[in-house]
Amino acid sequence: MNRGVMWTILLVATLVVIVLAWILFATPAPVLAPTTSTSTPRSIETPFMSDKVTISNPLPHATVGKTFTVTGEARGAWYFEASFPVQVRDANNNKVGQGIAQAQGDWMTESFVPFEAAVTVSGYRGPATLVLMKDNPSGLPENDDSVEIPVVIQ
Repeated sequence: MNRGVMWTILLVATLVVIVLAWILFATPAPVLAPTTSTSTPRSIETPFMSDKVTISNPLPHATVGKTFTVTGEARGAWYFEASFPVQVRDANNNKVGQGIAQAQGDWMTESFVPFEAAVTVSGYRGPATLVLMKDNPSGLPENDDSVEIPVVIQ
């Protein structure tokens, strides 16, 4: 092969490597739009959800009146005779309100069953905890269970 052709091929190959290196390292990376994470922290816009109970209203940290309705879904095992108790507790854990969640469908299942509870609070205003308690007619402590969300009583 002719020396001139070999030098030309070597020069072209070197230029190609230099251009590719410049493209890879000298040009800025594209800026991507932010994406939402699948593990976003719970916020006031997010309903309360667990493997046993979902509360769609009120949302955590919501401000509610002296009377309000709690809606959501609970597994059938949470009900006894189609209901379970709901309490409102003040900052000192004193009961200041209550209601009874009523199943809105067949509660004799392991699946989620919609519920609705009218809750009344008397003589209290301020931060509180909404407590949904698994109905436990046996009274045995090992059968107790509950979920809690913070609310503010207006």
